[in-house]
Amino acid sequence: MAKPLSKRNRKVTLTALVAVGMAFVIGGVFWSLSPEEETYLPGEVIMGLTAGLARELPPDAPRVVFAEVTQGAGIAVRHFPGVRTSQLPEDMGSGAAWGDYDDDGWPDLYVVNMVGPLTLTADQVAASPASNRLYHNNGDGTFTDVSEEAGVDLRGWGMGAAWGDGDGDGDLDLFVSGYGENVYYRNDGNGTFTDQTRATGLGGLHGYWAGVAWGDYDRDGDLDLYVAGYVKYKRPEGQQESRQYDVASPVSINPSSFPPERNLLYRNDGGVFSETALPAGVANFEGRSLSATWVDLDEDGWLDLYIANDVSDNVLYHNMGDGTFEDLSHRALVADYRGAMGIAAGDWDGDADLDLFLTHWIAQENALYNNQRSESLKAGRRALLRFMDVADRVGLGQVALDYIGWGTSFFDYDNDGRLDLLVVNGSTFQEPEDPARLIPMKSRLFWNRGAEEGFFDVSAVSGDYFETPQVGRGAAWADYDRDGDEDVFIVNHGGMAVLLRNENGPAHAWLEVSLVGQARNRAALGARLRLVAGGNVQVRQVGAQGSYCSQNSFIQHFGLGLEERVDTLEVYWPSGARQVLVDIPARQILKVTEGEGGV
Repeated sequence: MAKPLSKRNRKVTLTALVAVGMAFVIGGVFWSLSPEEETYLPGEVIMGLTAGLARELPPDAPRVVFAEVTQGAGIAVRHFPGVRTSQLPEDMGSGAAWGDYDDDGWPDLYVVNMVGPLTLTADQVAASPASNRLYHNNGDGTFTDVSEEAGVDLRGWGMGAAWGDGDGDGDLDLFVSGYGENVYYRNDGNGTFTDQTRATGLGGLHGYWAGVAWGDYDRDGDLDLYVAGYVKYKRPEGQQESRQYDVASPVSINPSSFPPERNLLYRNDGGVFSETALPAGVANFEGRSLSATWVDLDEDGWLDLYIANDVSDNVLYHNMGDGTFEDLSHRALVADYRGAMGIAAGDWDGDADLDLFLTHWIAQENALYNNQRSESLKAGRRALLRFMDVADRVGLGQVALDYIGWGTSFFDYDNDGRLDLLVVNGSTFQEPEDPARLIPMKSRLFWNRGAEEGFFDVSAVSGDYFETPQVGRGAAWADYDRDGDEDVFIVNHGGMAVLLRNENGPAHAWLEVSLVGQARNRAALGARLRLVAGGNVQVRQVGAQGSYCSQNSFIQHFGLGLEERVDTLEVYWPSGARQVLVDIPARQILKVTEGEGGV
Protein backbone atom coordinates (compact mmCIF):
# COMPACT_ATOMS: atom_id res chain seq x y z
CA MET A 1 0.00 0.00 0.00
CA ALA A 2 1.38 3.39 -0.91
CA LYS A 3 2.12 5.90 1.84
CA PRO A 4 -0.36 8.78 2.31
CA LEU A 5 0.05 11.55 -0.23
CA SER A 6 2.11 14.53 0.82
CA LYS A 7 0.91 18.08 0.18
CA ARG A 8 3.06 18.14 -2.95
CA ASN A 9 1.69 14.86 -4.18
CA ARG A 10 -1.91 15.98 -3.81
CA LYS A 11 -1.17 17.96 -6.98
CA VAL A 12 -0.74 14.71 -8.87
CA THR A 13 -3.20 14.24 -11.67
CA LEU A 14 -3.24 10.48 -11.48
CA THR A 15 -1.73 8.41 -8.68
CA ALA A 16 0.76 5.71 -9.42
CA LEU A 17 -1.66 3.14 -8.05
CA VAL A 18 -4.29 4.04 -10.64
CA ALA A 19 -1.65 4.13 -13.37
CA VAL A 20 -0.61 0.61 -12.46
CA GLY A 21 -4.17 -0.60 -12.65
CA MET A 22 -4.65 1.01 -16.05
CA ALA A 23 -1.35 -0.48 -17.24
CA PHE A 24 -2.58 -3.99 -16.41
CA VAL A 25 -5.71 -3.35 -18.46
CA ILE A 26 -4.21 -1.41 -21.34
CA GLY A 27 -0.74 -2.72 -21.89
CA GLY A 28 0.01 -5.69 -19.66
CA VAL A 29 2.87 -3.78 -18.05
CA PHE A 30 3.70 -4.94 -14.52
CA TRP A 31 5.24 -2.57 -12.03
CA SER A 32 5.22 -2.51 -8.24
CA LEU A 33 5.35 0.69 -6.26
CA SER A 34 7.11 0.36 -2.93
CA PRO A 35 5.82 2.30 0.11
CA GLU A 36 8.93 4.44 -0.03
CA GLU A 37 8.46 5.59 -3.61
CA GLU A 38 6.82 8.89 -4.41
CA THR A 39 3.95 9.04 -6.84
CA TYR A 40 4.82 10.55 -10.20
CA LEU A 41 3.61 13.83 -11.64
CA PRO A 42 2.13 13.16 -15.11
CA GLY A 43 3.88 15.04 -17.87
CA GLU A 44 6.66 16.30 -15.62
CA VAL A 45 8.40 13.51 -13.70
CA ILE A 46 9.03 10.29 -15.63
CA MET A 47 9.83 7.43 -13.29
CA GLY A 48 8.77 3.88 -12.54
CA LEU A 49 6.09 2.81 -15.03
CA THR A 50 6.77 5.24 -17.85
CA ALA A 51 10.55 5.20 -17.46
CA GLY A 52 10.48 1.52 -18.33
CA LEU A 53 8.69 2.35 -21.55
CA ALA A 54 11.28 4.84 -22.75
CA ARG A 55 13.40 3.85 -25.75
CA GLU A 56 17.00 4.90 -26.06
CA LEU A 57 17.51 7.47 -28.79
CA PRO A 58 19.33 5.91 -31.76
CA PRO A 59 22.60 7.57 -32.82
CA ASP A 60 21.17 8.71 -36.16
CA ALA A 61 18.25 10.60 -34.60
CA PRO A 62 18.16 14.17 -35.94
CA ARG A 63 19.11 17.08 -33.70
CA VAL A 64 16.70 19.57 -35.24
CA VAL A 65 15.82 22.47 -32.97
CA PHE A 66 12.51 24.30 -32.91
CA ALA A 67 13.24 27.89 -31.91
CA GLU A 68 10.61 29.92 -30.06
CA VAL A 69 10.32 33.11 -32.17
CA THR A 70 6.86 34.40 -31.24
CA GLN A 71 7.78 37.85 -29.99
CA GLY A 72 10.33 38.53 -32.71
CA ALA A 73 7.76 37.55 -35.33
CA GLY A 74 5.36 40.19 -33.99
CA ILE A 75 2.79 37.77 -32.53
CA ALA A 76 1.37 38.39 -29.06
CA VAL A 77 -1.66 36.34 -28.01
CA ARG A 78 -2.44 35.61 -24.38
CA HIS A 79 -5.20 33.05 -24.14
CA PHE A 80 -8.02 33.34 -21.57
CA PRO A 81 -7.34 36.25 -19.23
CA GLY A 82 -8.99 36.36 -15.83
CA VAL A 83 -9.79 33.67 -13.29
CA ARG A 84 -11.39 30.32 -14.15
CA THR A 85 -14.71 29.51 -12.52
CA SER A 86 -14.39 25.74 -13.10
CA GLN A 87 -16.76 25.45 -16.04
CA LEU A 88 -16.17 23.16 -19.00
CA PRO A 89 -16.46 25.79 -21.80
CA GLU A 90 -13.67 27.77 -20.15
CA ASP A 91 -11.16 24.92 -20.35
CA MET A 92 -11.39 23.20 -23.73
CA GLY A 93 -10.33 25.78 -26.30
CA SER A 94 -8.78 27.07 -28.47
CA GLY A 95 -7.15 26.55 -31.87
CA ALA A 96 -5.59 28.39 -34.82
CA ALA A 97 -5.74 28.25 -38.62
CA TRP A 98 -3.19 28.98 -41.36
CA GLY A 99 -4.57 30.33 -44.64
CA ASP A 100 -3.41 32.71 -47.38
CA TYR A 101 -6.42 35.03 -47.27
CA ASP A 102 -4.91 37.69 -49.57
CA ASP A 103 -3.41 35.19 -52.07
CA ASP A 104 0.10 36.64 -51.93
CA GLY A 105 1.75 33.24 -51.53
CA TRP A 106 2.51 33.57 -47.81
CA PRO A 107 0.36 31.76 -45.19
CA ASP A 108 -1.42 34.09 -42.76
CA LEU A 109 -2.53 33.10 -39.26
CA TYR A 110 -5.86 33.31 -37.46
CA VAL A 111 -5.81 32.67 -33.70
CA VAL A 112 -8.93 31.85 -31.68
CA ASN A 113 -9.27 33.05 -28.09
CA MET A 114 -11.56 33.15 -25.06
CA VAL A 115 -12.53 36.42 -23.40
CA GLY A 116 -12.36 34.98 -19.88
CA PRO A 117 -14.65 33.27 -17.38
CA LEU A 118 -18.30 32.59 -18.26
CA THR A 119 -19.36 34.87 -15.42
CA LEU A 120 -18.37 38.03 -17.36
CA THR A 121 -21.08 40.60 -18.03
CA ALA A 122 -21.71 41.89 -21.56
CA ASP A 123 -19.73 45.03 -20.77
CA GLN A 124 -16.83 42.97 -19.42
CA VAL A 125 -16.84 40.82 -22.54
CA ALA A 126 -16.63 43.93 -24.71
CA ALA A 127 -13.74 45.24 -22.61
CA SER A 128 -11.79 41.98 -22.48
CA PRO A 129 -8.22 42.20 -23.83
CA ALA A 130 -8.69 38.75 -25.39
CA SER A 131 -10.20 38.59 -28.87
CA ASN A 132 -9.51 36.48 -31.94
CA ARG A 133 -6.56 37.80 -33.96
CA LEU A 134 -5.62 37.79 -37.64
CA TYR A 135 -1.91 38.09 -38.41
CA HIS A 136 -0.85 39.02 -41.94
CA ASN A 137 2.37 37.37 -43.04
CA ASN A 138 4.80 40.08 -44.17
CA GLY A 139 7.04 37.63 -46.05
CA ASP A 140 10.13 38.47 -44.02
CA GLY A 141 9.56 36.27 -40.98
CA THR A 142 7.30 38.78 -39.27
CA PHE A 143 3.55 39.34 -39.01
CA THR A 144 1.27 42.36 -38.69
CA ASP A 145 -1.87 42.24 -36.56
CA VAL A 146 -4.72 43.31 -38.88
CA SER A 147 -7.61 41.98 -36.79
CA GLU A 148 -9.56 45.20 -36.32
CA GLU A 149 -9.15 46.58 -39.81
CA ALA A 150 -10.06 43.19 -41.29
CA GLY A 151 -13.17 43.01 -39.09
CA VAL A 152 -12.50 39.57 -37.59
CA ASP A 153 -11.59 40.48 -33.98
CA LEU A 154 -14.36 38.35 -32.54
CA ARG A 155 -14.89 38.29 -28.78
CA GLY A 156 -16.38 35.23 -27.16
CA TRP A 157 -15.55 31.72 -26.02
CA GLY A 158 -13.87 30.56 -29.19
CA MET A 159 -12.96 26.97 -30.04
CA GLY A 160 -12.01 26.33 -33.67
CA ALA A 161 -11.45 28.05 -37.01
CA ALA A 162 -11.08 26.96 -40.62
CA TRP A 163 -10.45 28.74 -43.92
CA GLY A 164 -12.46 27.73 -46.99
CA ASP A 165 -13.89 29.39 -50.08
CA GLY A 166 -17.53 29.15 -49.08
CA ASP A 167 -18.88 31.46 -51.79
CA GLY A 168 -16.68 30.14 -54.60
CA ASP A 169 -15.28 33.53 -55.59
CA GLY A 170 -11.64 32.45 -55.46
CA ASP A 171 -10.53 33.73 -52.05
CA LEU A 172 -10.62 32.15 -48.60
CA ASP A 173 -13.49 32.85 -46.23
CA LEU A 174 -13.37 32.05 -42.53
CA PHE A 175 -15.61 30.03 -40.22
CA VAL A 176 -15.19 30.29 -36.43
CA SER A 177 -16.76 27.96 -33.87
CA GLY A 178 -17.28 28.36 -30.15
CA TYR A 179 -19.53 28.21 -27.15
CA GLY A 180 -22.59 30.18 -28.24
CA GLU A 181 -23.08 30.93 -31.94
CA ASN A 182 -20.71 30.21 -34.79
CA VAL A 183 -19.59 32.97 -37.14
CA TYR A 184 -18.90 32.98 -40.89
CA TYR A 185 -16.80 35.80 -42.37
CA ARG A 186 -16.92 36.38 -46.12
CA ASN A 187 -13.64 37.57 -47.63
CA ASP A 188 -14.33 40.84 -49.47
CA GLY A 189 -11.11 40.56 -51.47
CA ASN A 190 -9.66 43.86 -50.23
CA GLY A 191 -8.23 42.82 -46.86
CA THR A 192 -11.56 43.06 -45.05
CA PHE A 193 -14.27 40.55 -44.13
CA THR A 194 -18.04 40.80 -43.69
CA ASP A 195 -20.11 38.76 -41.25
CA GLN A 196 -22.43 36.72 -43.46
CA THR A 197 -23.46 34.08 -40.91
CA ARG A 198 -27.22 34.59 -41.01
CA ALA A 199 -27.40 35.57 -44.68
CA THR A 200 -25.82 32.29 -45.80
CA GLY A 201 -27.82 29.95 -43.55
CA LEU A 202 -24.91 29.23 -41.18
CA GLY A 203 -26.28 31.04 -38.14
CA GLY A 204 -29.04 30.87 -35.59
CA LEU A 205 -27.90 27.78 -33.68
CA HIS A 206 -26.75 28.20 -30.11
CA GLY A 207 -24.62 25.40 -28.72
CA TYR A 208 -21.14 24.23 -27.83
CA TRP A 209 -19.30 23.83 -31.14
CA ALA A 210 -15.70 22.63 -31.57
CA GLY A 211 -13.77 21.31 -34.60
CA VAL A 212 -14.56 22.60 -38.11
CA ALA A 213 -13.81 20.91 -41.45
CA TRP A 214 -14.42 22.09 -45.05
CA GLY A 215 -14.79 19.52 -47.82
CA ASP A 216 -16.78 18.88 -51.01
CA TYR A 217 -18.45 15.66 -49.89
CA ASP A 218 -21.00 15.58 -52.76
CA ARG A 219 -18.48 16.58 -55.47
CA ASP A 220 -20.64 19.37 -56.89
CA GLY A 221 -17.74 21.86 -56.79
CA ASP A 222 -18.95 23.77 -53.72
CA LEU A 223 -17.19 23.39 -50.38
CA ASP A 224 -19.46 21.96 -47.69
CA LEU A 225 -18.89 22.36 -43.96
CA TYR A 226 -18.93 19.98 -41.01
CA VAL A 227 -19.07 21.31 -37.44
CA ALA A 228 -18.43 19.12 -34.40
CA GLY A 229 -20.88 19.56 -31.52
CA TYR A 230 -19.50 18.84 -28.04
CA VAL A 231 -22.00 18.78 -25.13
CA LYS A 232 -25.21 20.50 -24.06
CA TYR A 233 -23.65 22.47 -21.26
CA LYS A 234 -25.58 23.88 -18.33
CA ARG A 235 -23.78 24.83 -15.15
CA PRO A 236 -24.79 22.44 -12.35
CA GLU A 237 -26.19 23.98 -9.20
CA GLY A 238 -24.16 23.82 -6.04
CA GLN A 239 -20.61 22.54 -5.54
CA GLN A 240 -21.05 18.98 -6.76
CA GLU A 241 -17.98 16.84 -7.35
CA SER A 242 -17.29 13.91 -9.65
CA ARG A 243 -14.34 11.53 -9.69
CA GLN A 244 -12.12 11.05 -12.71
CA TYR A 245 -10.02 8.02 -11.80
CA ASP A 246 -8.97 8.88 -8.22
CA VAL A 247 -9.15 12.66 -8.58
CA ALA A 248 -12.09 14.71 -7.29
CA SER A 249 -13.20 17.30 -9.85
CA PRO A 250 -16.17 19.62 -10.07
CA VAL A 251 -19.07 18.14 -12.05
CA SER A 252 -18.99 21.32 -14.13
CA ILE A 253 -15.68 20.35 -15.82
CA ASN A 254 -16.49 16.66 -16.41
CA PRO A 255 -17.89 16.14 -19.95
CA SER A 256 -19.62 12.94 -18.82
CA SER A 257 -21.93 15.13 -16.74
CA PHE A 258 -23.61 16.51 -19.85
CA PRO A 259 -25.52 14.98 -22.79
CA PRO A 260 -23.85 15.08 -26.23
CA GLU A 261 -24.52 17.88 -28.70
CA ARG A 262 -25.38 16.89 -32.27
CA ASN A 263 -23.04 17.63 -35.16
CA LEU A 264 -23.84 19.82 -38.15
CA LEU A 265 -23.37 19.21 -41.88
CA TYR A 266 -23.93 22.27 -44.05
CA ARG A 267 -24.43 21.45 -47.72
CA ASN A 268 -23.30 24.32 -49.91
CA ASP A 269 -25.38 25.27 -52.93
CA GLY A 270 -23.77 28.27 -54.58
CA GLY A 271 -22.84 30.00 -51.33
CA VAL A 272 -26.12 29.27 -49.52
CA PHE A 273 -25.98 26.53 -46.88
CA SER A 274 -28.56 23.99 -45.68
CA GLU A 275 -28.07 21.90 -42.54
CA THR A 276 -28.38 18.26 -43.69
CA ALA A 277 -26.63 16.15 -41.04
CA LEU A 278 -29.71 14.09 -40.19
CA PRO A 279 -30.73 13.01 -43.72
CA ALA A 280 -27.07 12.44 -44.61
CA GLY A 281 -26.67 10.19 -41.57
CA VAL A 282 -23.83 12.10 -39.86
CA ALA A 283 -25.57 13.94 -36.99
CA ASN A 284 -23.68 11.75 -34.48
CA PHE A 285 -26.21 12.25 -31.69
CA GLU A 286 -24.33 9.98 -29.24
CA GLY A 287 -20.88 11.54 -29.64
CA ARG A 288 -19.29 14.36 -27.69
CA SER A 289 -17.31 15.55 -30.71
CA LEU A 290 -14.17 17.66 -30.57
CA SER A 291 -12.47 17.13 -33.95
CA ALA A 292 -13.47 16.00 -37.43
CA THR A 293 -11.69 15.51 -40.72
CA TRP A 294 -12.69 14.82 -44.32
CA VAL A 295 -10.37 12.12 -45.67
CA ASP A 296 -10.74 9.59 -48.50
CA LEU A 297 -9.58 6.50 -46.64
CA ASP A 298 -10.56 3.92 -49.25
CA GLU A 299 -9.44 5.95 -52.30
CA ASP A 300 -12.78 5.73 -54.08
CA GLY A 301 -12.76 9.46 -54.87
CA TRP A 302 -15.37 10.37 -52.24
CA LEU A 303 -14.46 12.08 -48.97
CA ASP A 304 -15.17 10.02 -45.88
CA LEU A 305 -15.62 11.59 -42.46
CA TYR A 306 -13.81 10.67 -39.25
CA ILE A 307 -14.82 12.16 -35.90
CA ALA A 308 -12.92 12.18 -32.59
CA ASN A 309 -15.39 11.93 -29.70
CA ASP A 310 -14.74 12.54 -26.02
CA VAL A 311 -16.04 9.86 -23.59
CA SER A 312 -18.04 8.27 -26.41
CA ASP A 313 -17.31 6.12 -29.47
CA ASN A 314 -15.34 7.67 -32.30
CA VAL A 315 -17.16 7.51 -35.63
CA LEU A 316 -16.11 6.69 -39.19
CA TYR A 317 -18.72 7.61 -41.79
CA HIS A 318 -18.12 6.09 -45.22
CA ASN A 319 -19.29 8.29 -48.11
CA MET A 320 -21.80 6.35 -50.24
CA GLY A 321 -21.54 8.81 -53.13
CA ASP A 322 -25.28 9.64 -53.10
CA GLY A 323 -25.34 12.31 -50.40
CA THR A 324 -25.50 9.81 -47.55
CA PHE A 325 -23.00 8.04 -45.32
CA GLU A 326 -22.69 4.59 -43.77
CA ASP A 327 -21.42 4.18 -40.20
CA LEU A 328 -18.46 1.80 -40.42
CA SER A 329 -16.94 2.66 -37.03
CA HIS A 330 -17.12 -0.79 -35.41
CA ARG A 331 -16.60 -2.81 -38.57
CA ALA A 332 -13.46 -0.80 -39.37
CA LEU A 333 -12.20 -1.16 -35.76
CA VAL A 334 -11.92 2.58 -35.07
CA ALA A 335 -14.89 3.05 -32.69
CA ASP A 336 -12.72 3.43 -29.61
CA TYR A 337 -14.52 4.58 -26.46
CA ARG A 338 -11.85 6.83 -24.99
CA GLY A 339 -11.46 10.56 -24.48
CA ALA A 340 -10.39 11.57 -28.01
CA MET A 341 -9.32 15.14 -28.78
CA GLY A 342 -7.10 15.59 -31.86
CA ILE A 343 -6.75 13.84 -35.22
CA ALA A 344 -3.78 13.44 -37.55
CA ALA A 345 -4.12 11.75 -40.94
CA GLY A 346 -1.09 10.64 -42.93
CA ASP A 347 0.84 7.72 -44.41
CA TRP A 348 3.38 7.25 -41.62
CA ASP A 349 4.61 3.81 -42.80
CA GLY A 350 5.04 4.59 -46.50
CA ASP A 351 2.59 1.99 -47.83
CA ALA A 352 0.61 4.59 -49.81
CA ASP A 353 -2.58 4.63 -47.73
CA LEU A 354 -3.65 7.15 -45.10
CA ASP A 355 -3.53 6.20 -41.43
CA LEU A 356 -5.13 7.93 -38.42
CA PHE A 357 -3.54 9.10 -35.16
CA LEU A 358 -5.72 10.08 -32.18
CA THR A 359 -4.74 11.97 -29.03
CA HIS A 360 -6.45 10.88 -25.83
CA TRP A 361 -7.05 11.67 -22.19
CA ILE A 362 -4.73 10.59 -19.41
CA ALA A 363 -4.06 6.87 -18.80
CA GLN A 364 -5.79 5.94 -22.07
CA GLU A 365 -2.80 5.95 -24.45
CA ASN A 366 -2.85 7.61 -27.83
CA ALA A 367 -3.93 5.49 -30.82
CA LEU A 368 -2.36 4.91 -34.23
CA TYR A 369 -4.89 3.27 -36.52
CA ASN A 370 -2.96 1.64 -39.33
CA ASN A 371 -4.95 1.46 -42.56
CA GLN A 372 -4.99 -2.15 -43.76
CA ARG A 373 -5.95 -1.31 -47.36
CA SER A 374 -2.51 -1.91 -48.87
CA GLU A 375 -2.08 -5.18 -46.95
CA SER A 376 -5.43 -6.42 -48.25
CA LEU A 377 -4.52 -5.54 -51.83
CA LYS A 378 -1.16 -7.32 -51.54
CA ALA A 379 -2.95 -10.43 -50.32
CA GLY A 380 -5.39 -10.27 -53.22
CA ARG A 381 -8.34 -9.56 -50.93
CA ARG A 382 -11.07 -6.98 -51.33
CA ALA A 383 -9.81 -3.72 -49.78
CA LEU A 384 -12.47 -3.16 -47.11
CA LEU A 385 -11.99 -0.28 -44.70
CA ARG A 386 -10.21 -1.90 -41.77
CA PHE A 387 -7.67 -0.54 -39.28
CA MET A 388 -5.37 -1.86 -36.58
CA ASP A 389 -4.17 0.11 -33.56
CA VAL A 390 -0.38 -0.29 -33.61
CA ALA A 391 0.49 2.57 -31.24
CA ASP A 392 2.14 0.34 -28.63
CA ARG A 393 4.19 -1.56 -31.20
CA VAL A 394 5.68 1.59 -32.71
CA GLY A 395 6.37 3.58 -29.55
CA LEU A 396 3.34 5.88 -29.37
CA GLY A 397 0.94 4.11 -27.00
CA GLN A 398 1.93 3.57 -23.39
CA VAL A 399 4.43 6.44 -23.44
CA ALA A 400 1.35 8.70 -23.50
CA LEU A 401 -0.17 7.34 -20.28
CA ASP A 402 0.99 10.37 -18.29
CA TYR A 403 -0.39 12.93 -20.72
CA ILE A 404 -3.58 14.50 -22.00
CA GLY A 405 -3.10 15.09 -25.72
CA TRP A 406 -4.73 17.76 -27.93
CA GLY A 407 -3.35 19.27 -31.15
CA THR A 408 -1.39 16.88 -33.35
CA SER A 409 -0.19 16.40 -36.90
CA PHE A 410 1.99 14.19 -39.03
CA PHE A 411 4.79 16.25 -40.59
CA ASP A 412 8.29 15.53 -41.86
CA TYR A 413 10.23 17.97 -39.70
CA ASP A 414 13.69 16.71 -40.75
CA ASN A 415 12.86 16.20 -44.46
CA ASP A 416 14.04 12.57 -44.51
CA GLY A 417 10.95 11.39 -46.39
CA ARG A 418 9.15 9.87 -43.38
CA LEU A 419 6.28 11.50 -41.51
CA ASP A 420 7.04 12.41 -37.91
CA LEU A 421 4.54 13.40 -35.24
CA LEU A 422 4.06 16.17 -32.70
CA VAL A 423 1.60 15.93 -29.80
CA VAL A 424 0.59 19.00 -27.79
CA ASN A 425 -0.25 18.13 -24.17
CA GLY A 426 -2.00 19.92 -21.32
CA SER A 427 -4.14 18.84 -18.41
CA THR A 428 -7.84 19.32 -17.72
CA PHE A 429 -7.24 18.80 -14.00
CA GLN A 430 -7.12 21.78 -11.67
CA GLU A 431 -4.21 22.51 -9.36
CA PRO A 432 -5.49 21.32 -5.95
CA GLU A 433 -3.90 24.24 -4.10
CA ASP A 434 -5.01 26.74 -6.76
CA PRO A 435 -8.18 25.62 -8.57
CA ALA A 436 -8.00 28.68 -10.83
CA ARG A 437 -5.06 27.03 -12.63
CA LEU A 438 -4.88 23.93 -14.82
CA ILE A 439 -1.91 21.58 -14.50
CA PRO A 440 0.68 22.05 -17.29
CA MET A 441 2.33 19.23 -19.23
CA LYS A 442 5.19 18.92 -21.70
CA SER A 443 4.50 18.47 -25.41
CA ARG A 444 6.23 15.61 -27.23
CA LEU A 445 7.97 15.34 -30.62
CA PHE A 446 8.35 11.86 -32.15
CA TRP A 447 10.82 11.02 -34.93
CA ASN A 448 9.84 8.28 -37.39
CA ARG A 449 12.70 5.81 -38.01
CA GLY A 450 10.66 3.68 -40.38
CA ALA A 451 7.80 1.17 -40.38
CA GLU A 452 9.76 -1.55 -38.57
CA GLU A 453 11.12 0.46 -35.64
CA GLY A 454 8.48 3.15 -35.41
CA PHE A 455 8.79 6.39 -33.45
CA PHE A 456 11.31 7.74 -30.94
CA ASP A 457 10.73 10.64 -28.56
CA VAL A 458 13.26 13.30 -29.58
CA SER A 459 11.83 16.10 -27.44
CA ALA A 460 14.94 16.35 -25.27
CA VAL A 461 17.13 17.28 -28.27
CA SER A 462 14.63 19.45 -30.15
CA GLY A 463 14.50 22.74 -28.28
CA ASP A 464 13.68 24.33 -24.95
CA TYR A 465 9.94 24.47 -25.63
CA PHE A 466 9.63 20.72 -25.19
CA GLU A 467 11.11 20.97 -21.71
CA THR A 468 8.63 23.66 -20.65
CA PRO A 469 5.28 22.43 -19.27
CA GLN A 470 2.26 24.27 -20.72
CA VAL A 471 -1.50 23.78 -20.79
CA GLY A 472 -1.42 23.05 -24.53
CA ARG A 473 -4.52 22.95 -26.71
CA GLY A 474 -4.70 23.71 -30.45
CA ALA A 475 -1.81 23.53 -32.90
CA ALA A 476 -1.42 24.30 -36.61
CA TRP A 477 1.44 23.67 -39.06
CA ALA A 478 2.81 25.74 -41.96
CA ASP A 479 6.13 26.65 -43.57
CA TYR A 480 5.38 30.29 -42.75
CA ASP A 481 8.85 31.55 -43.73
CA ARG A 482 9.01 29.41 -46.92
CA ASP A 483 12.48 28.05 -46.13
CA GLY A 484 11.61 24.42 -46.88
CA ASP A 485 10.66 23.04 -43.48
CA GLU A 486 7.42 23.03 -41.51
CA ASP A 487 6.89 25.25 -38.48
CA VAL A 488 4.18 25.04 -35.83
CA PHE A 489 1.96 27.46 -33.92
CA ILE A 490 0.59 26.34 -30.53
CA VAL A 491 -2.21 27.83 -28.42
CA ASN A 492 -1.65 27.42 -24.67
CA HIS A 493 -4.65 27.76 -22.38
CA GLY A 494 -4.24 30.64 -19.94
CA GLY A 495 -0.81 31.50 -21.33
CA MET A 496 1.02 32.91 -24.32
CA ALA A 497 0.63 31.28 -27.71
CA VAL A 498 3.90 30.14 -29.26
CA LEU A 499 5.39 30.14 -32.77
CA LEU A 500 8.10 27.49 -33.17
CA ARG A 501 10.40 27.93 -36.14
CA ASN A 502 11.94 24.77 -37.56
CA GLU A 503 15.75 25.16 -37.75
CA ASN A 504 16.29 22.07 -39.88
CA GLY A 505 18.83 23.48 -42.33
CA PRO A 506 19.70 22.39 -45.90
CA ALA A 507 20.94 18.82 -45.33
CA HIS A 508 17.85 17.15 -46.81
CA ALA A 509 15.97 18.13 -49.94
CA TRP A 510 12.27 18.96 -50.06
CA LEU A 511 9.39 19.93 -52.33
CA GLU A 512 6.31 21.96 -51.47
CA VAL A 513 3.24 21.87 -53.70
CA SER A 514 0.68 24.66 -53.90
CA LEU A 515 -2.42 23.53 -55.78
CA VAL A 516 -4.82 25.83 -57.63
CA GLY A 517 -8.08 24.05 -58.35
CA GLN A 518 -11.27 24.93 -60.14
CA ALA A 519 -12.89 28.31 -59.48
CA ARG A 520 -15.18 27.27 -56.60
CA ASN A 521 -12.44 25.27 -54.83
CA ARG A 522 -9.23 27.06 -55.72
CA ALA A 523 -7.46 25.72 -52.61
CA ALA A 524 -8.15 22.19 -53.96
CA LEU A 525 -9.41 20.89 -50.62
CA GLY A 526 -9.72 17.12 -50.90
CA ALA A 527 -7.11 16.75 -53.65
CA ARG A 528 -4.83 13.74 -53.31
CA LEU A 529 -1.12 13.83 -54.19
CA ARG A 530 1.19 10.89 -54.88
CA LEU A 531 4.92 11.61 -55.13
CA VAL A 532 7.68 9.20 -56.14
CA ALA A 533 11.35 10.03 -55.57
CA GLY A 534 14.18 7.52 -55.54
CA GLY A 535 11.71 4.65 -55.40
CA ASN A 536 9.95 5.95 -52.28
CA VAL A 537 6.24 6.77 -52.47
CA GLN A 538 4.56 9.51 -50.42
CA VAL A 539 0.88 10.46 -50.39
CA ARG A 540 -0.89 13.52 -49.06
CA GLN A 541 -4.44 14.86 -49.07
CA VAL A 542 -5.17 18.58 -48.87
CA GLY A 543 -7.16 19.43 -45.74
CA ALA A 544 -7.05 15.96 -44.17
CA GLN A 545 -5.15 16.86 -40.99
CA GLY A 546 -7.75 17.71 -38.34
CA SER A 547 -5.40 18.52 -35.41
CA TYR A 548 -7.56 19.97 -32.59
CA CYS A 549 -9.83 22.94 -33.39
CA SER A 550 -7.15 24.01 -35.88
CA GLN A 551 -6.17 23.94 -39.54
CA ASN A 552 -2.82 23.40 -41.24
CA SER A 553 -1.60 25.23 -44.33
CA PHE A 554 -3.01 23.93 -47.62
CA ILE A 555 0.49 23.81 -49.14
CA GLN A 556 1.67 20.18 -49.14
CA HIS A 557 5.18 19.50 -47.89
CA PHE A 558 7.35 16.53 -48.91
CA GLY A 559 10.74 15.70 -47.43
CA LEU A 560 13.02 14.07 -50.01
CA GLY A 561 16.11 13.05 -48.05
CA LEU A 562 19.10 12.98 -50.43
CA GLU A 563 16.97 13.00 -53.60
CA GLU A 564 17.39 16.27 -55.50
CA ARG A 565 14.71 15.48 -58.07
CA VAL A 566 11.19 14.07 -57.96
CA ASP A 567 10.48 11.31 -60.47
CA THR A 568 6.71 11.79 -60.66
CA LEU A 569 4.00 13.81 -58.95
CA GLU A 570 0.41 12.75 -59.53
CA VAL A 571 -2.47 15.01 -58.52
CA TYR A 572 -5.97 13.59 -58.22
CA TRP A 573 -8.19 16.66 -58.24
CA PRO A 574 -11.57 16.84 -56.43
CA SER A 575 -13.21 17.15 -59.86
CA GLY A 576 -11.99 13.65 -60.73
CA ALA A 577 -9.27 14.84 -63.10
CA ARG A 578 -5.74 13.38 -62.88
CA GLN A 579 -2.59 15.32 -63.65
CA VAL A 580 0.98 13.95 -63.81
CA LEU A 581 4.22 15.92 -63.62
CA VAL A 582 7.66 14.35 -64.10
CA ASP A 583 11.33 15.09 -63.34
CA ILE A 584 10.77 17.97 -60.92
CA PRO A 585 13.74 19.76 -59.31
CA ALA A 586 13.70 19.74 -55.50
CA ARG A 587 13.96 22.70 -53.09
CA GLN A 588 11.12 24.77 -54.51
CA ILE A 589 7.48 25.66 -53.93
CA LEU A 590 5.80 24.24 -57.00
CA LYS A 591 2.53 25.81 -58.08
CA VAL A 592 0.28 23.38 -59.93
CA THR A 593 -2.90 24.63 -61.61
CA GLU A 594 -5.61 22.15 -62.54
CA GLY A 595 -5.54 21.42 -66.26
CA GLU A 596 -2.26 23.26 -66.91
CA GLY A 597 0.96 21.33 -67.59
CA GLY A 598 1.71 17.70 -66.90
CA VAL A 599 1.80 14.68 -69.18
